[in-house]
Amino acid sequence: MSVAKKVTSIVAMAMITFTMINYTSINTYINRLKYDTITVQKPAQSLEDQVKDEAKKRRKDPRDAVIDRVWKKTPGYNGVEVDIEKSLKNMKKDGMFVEKHLIYRQIPPKIHLKDLPPAPIYRGHPDKQMVSFAINVAWGEEYLPEMLSILKKHHVHATFFFEGRWVKKHPDLAKMISKAGHEAGNHSYSHPNMAILSTSKTNEEIVKTNEVIEAVVGHTPKLFAPPSGSFNEHTVQEAHKLGMLTTLWTVDTVDWKKPMPGELIDRVMNKIHPGAIILMHPTQSSAASLDTLVKEIEARKFKIGTVSNLLSETRVLSSDTK
Repeated sequence: MSVAKKVTSIVAMAMITFTMINYTSINTYINRLKYDTITVQKPAQSLEDQVKDEAKKRRKDPRDAVIDRVWKKTPGYNGVEVDIEKSLKNMKKDGMFVEKHLIYRQIPPKIHLKDLPPAPIYRGHPDKQMVSFAINVAWGEEYLPEMLSILKKHHVHATFFFEGRWVKKHPDLAKMISKAGHEAGNHSYSHPNMAILSTSKTNEEIVKTNEVIEAVVGHTPKLFAPPSGSFNEHTVQEAHKLGMLTTLWTVDTVDWKKPMPGELIDRVMNKIHPGAIILMHPTQSSAASLDTLVKEIEARKFKIGTVSNLLSETRVLSSDTK
């Protein structure tokens, strides 16, 4: 073989080798692009974007007041949302997102109790983690000091529905109850069966009691609790005309039957629910049960407040915003 042919052969072999090496390298690179995961670092999220994201997650829409098929008038319940502007201002001093520094604001519903036609009311909103003691007072004044002492110890306020005659006989007790921060409600004047009264007599029973209570405690009740839960359409209409709600209950202690404390407590705790109105009277059974009852209700994470507070649209925020 001549020298020229040898040189040509060597050059050809070199070019083939170079091409194969180059092809392999390109092929390997392409395969790596296909199958390798390329990590792209996301830019750090701004504090404002973090707060806005949390605001979307935490918003809860308000609920309108309605006439329920079973429970009749049901109050509305405020929604809740993060106040982005105030939350950002609260966090800027730290320069970072801090959950506990979120600021919330409540969103009122569009339809309120006052917008609904006359109807009785049995409970607060079923999403509201609160209950109320509705204590009807027409007798049993000897048990009131003990009950008031227990409520004071636990910083709990109740609604006392006063019979008008009782307030006239015991004005000092009525004043003491009101000064302790409890709510005064109307329980008729003479404890009649409201279901059989005429419209004029119904009006008289409610108005006369309002006048007595206003004269003694200084304000006019906004809630009317018919004796024994007995009422008719006239009752509800007359109360409504006077700017009052006809209120009943969903949990009955049946304390007038003199149950043992354990029985009364079990009866209540087996039926307790968000928005419950718990009917009581000043009796030995209720006085003996009240301390434990308050502890057990609060252990279930319920707040205890007046009936008016229960029926308000104000949201209980302690657990709702977590």
